[in-house]
Amino acid sequence: MTDTRSRRLRALADLIRGDTLASQEEVTERLKTLGFEVTQATVSRDLKQLGAVKVKRGGVLSYALPDQIGATDWTAGRLARILSEWVISIEGAGQMIVLKTPPGSAHLVASAIDHSDLPEVAGTVSGDDTLFLVVRDGHPLPALIARFERMMGQEKISYA
Repeated sequence: MTDTRSRRLRALADLIRGDTLASQEEVTERLKTLGFEVTQATVSRDLKQLGAVKVKRGGVLSYALPDQIGATDWTAGRLARILSEWVISIEGAGQMIVLKTPPGSAHLVASAIDHSDLPEVAGTVSGDDTLFLVVRDGHPLPALIARFERMMGQEKISYA
């Protein structure tokens, strides 16, 4: 990694920790004011490398770093809140669960599930508005779906 990139990543991490940054465009402009010549594509790669995700705090969506949303934040209550706020639908498919979210939110839900260390979950893969959750062998899929539905405060979600 070049020295310039290292400095830019440190500056970006400091910005995220110190400010509410809601968009890549806003991050790009802030880095430019610090003297870094960056494009939105560069910022996107840098955010990914830092593991930055958008989280909702006090009703405001902004970037946060993994150390800002540490393991203590990913309690069952936190996971339940994230599921209830961000999951639109849930459906079983083989040994997977497919969760739909608003555009740009699947990574947030996937990260919450990954950090919750659920023994039934082998892992998640997220796109923009859909995530796949792989259920470990020996764990019944309907029981995990029902658990998520309870966390979401819903008796039953219809599977279309």
